[in-house]
Amino acid sequence: MRAITAGTPEAVRGERLILAAKAAIAASIAWLLAPYVPFAASEYSYYAPLGVLISMHPTVVGSARAGAQSLAGLGIGILLGLGALSLVRVGVPAVVGIAAVIAIGIVLGGIRRLGAGRDWVAIAGLFVLLLGGRDADEFSLSYLMTTAFGVVIGILMNLIVIPPLFLGRASDQLTALRNAVSDVLRDVAGALENGEIDGEAFRDSADRLASLLAQTKDEVRVAEESSRANPRSRGRSADRQLNARRLLALERTTRATIDLADMLVRARDEGPAADRAIAHSLAEAARASADVVAAPAGDEAVGERLAAAGDALDRSVQELDRLAAPAGAPAYSRAYAYAAAVSVRRIVDASHEFVYSSE
Repeated sequence: MRAITAGTPEAVRGERLILAAKAAIAASIAWLLAPYVPFAASEYSYYAPLGVLISMHPTVVGSARAGAQSLAGLGIGILLGLGALSLVRVGVPAVVGIAAVIAIGIVLGGIRRLGAGRDWVAIAGLFVLLLGGRDADEFSLSYLMTTAFGVVIGILMNLIVIPPLFLGRASDQLTALRNAVSDVLRDVAGALENGEIDGEAFRDSADRLASLLAQTKDEVRVAEESSRANPRSRGRSADRQLNARRLLALERTTRATIDLADMLVRARDEGPAADRAIAHSLAEAARASADVVAAPAGDEAVGERLAAAGDALDRSVQELDRLAAPAGAPAYSRAYAYAAAVSVRRIVDASHEFVYSSE
């Protein structure tokens, strides 16, 4: 029940409701016009709304791709069904024909290029074999043509009526990831200053960041796809480029932050506590990096924040070079501190490339 209720907000988002309304309208139009489709018998008009459902996708390009792939799968399945029907007509038991269609259809469905059409191979073959009867040729042609008509209606509806554009949603997701990364960096800084590394909390934070990064990458991919063949994306190339640059910087920053948190937990588990001066300098560098990451795109003060983060990191490395390893510490203990400094350097460098890269 929790999983169902957790997914409810996504199900009732504005974009989803618009997609549902467009699908309903397109299916109705396809149903009404299907009897006029050339080379198709009117009694098979119910396949037109099916074609609409096949092609309805959150993006215009996705609609075209899903429609083409599904029709390819249908075509292959129809040929498979006709072949099996021919064998049944010459005396092969029907049960053997059914088994052959399903088995071969599933094997052919393994062709990755079929994409959304992979599952339709066996289904279409089975439909032709079981429903085609004596008029299998007419049924097959009507099935394919009427479904193709529905696919075209669905694509046109998605293209003409409020074609979906998700650039703003991707930008919001990037901002959520940015805030999450900066929060974890501040937690890291606080833990270093207090000398209390909570391994479980840090691992949970790393897992959340990894999950959020994957979600953000998917959102940016969908947003980029929604921009293609979309009249609403005209004049929005700067937004697309900004999202791509933000994702590149945040992906590097997120991975470096995850590595930093993991490094501190491992250092705590395998060696003595870091020297207070070193821990304090690393905390200062981590907090300065958090300020850089948290800066919104176009922030005029980000250059100063970058400089402050770089200076803090330099002081941290100097502190590491200056102080000797604690008495009795393993030979590799200082390697963790240097590795942590490298992770912070990766964050600063990623932010620097984002800030000073060309628009």
